[in-house]
Formats: sequence, structure tokens, C-alpha cells
Amino acid sequence: QVQLVESGGGLVQPGGSLRLSCAASGFTFSSSAMSWYRQAPGKERELVASISNIGGGTNYADSVKGRFTISRDNAKNTVYLQMNSLKPDDTGVYYCNRPRQSYPWGKGTLVTVSS
Repeated sequence: QVQLVESGGGLVQPGGSLRLSCAASGFTFSSSAMSWYRQAPGKERELVASISNIGGGTNYADSVKGRFTISRDNAKNTVYLQMNSLKPDDTGVYYCNRPRQSYPWGKGTLVTVSS
């Protein structure tokens, strides 16, 4: 069965950094593009970043370009999101999933950017 387990969130000050991880199982991870999403309180979930199956192609939302980096390790069935220069507007629950044809969502990991 498909499982997506996000980790690495926490409380960080503006300008700080966090590295999120998503451990995937139950499907052929190496053949799947993967994405990170986030959902702020009272707002709809939005796409943050995507990466191709071998990591050669990436795409980012305009709001995070130059600050976030998505990567993957297919040997570990894991996708990462390195977040630098964090802003209060980055606060939210972060999720990973396959784009377009999504699997059941994991619980996500909470990122809070505040002084």
C-alpha cells in the first residue's frame, strides 16, 4: 500500500533554513515525478515544487524561486525540499505526492516561520 511520510518541519525564525524529507513506499518511486505542496491556515493547498523521475528537471512556484531546492534519492525512495531564507508567508503544512495522479495524502509536516 502507498505510504508518504513527511518529516523535518518545525519552528524557525525568518531568514532561517529547514530541510524536509518525504519517505515513499508502495509504488515504483523511481519512475514517478514527485512534488511538494503546502497549505497555509485558511487557504487551499498549493504546489510548491516538482522534480522529474531522475531529478533532471525541476519546477518551482514563483514565490519560492531562488530560495527552495527540490531533490531526490531514488536509492532511498526519498524526496527532499531544502528551504532557505524562510519568510512568515512560508508557514503551513507541507506535503509530498505524485503530481496529477495523486496517491492518498500523508499527514504532512508543519513549518512555522515566526520570531
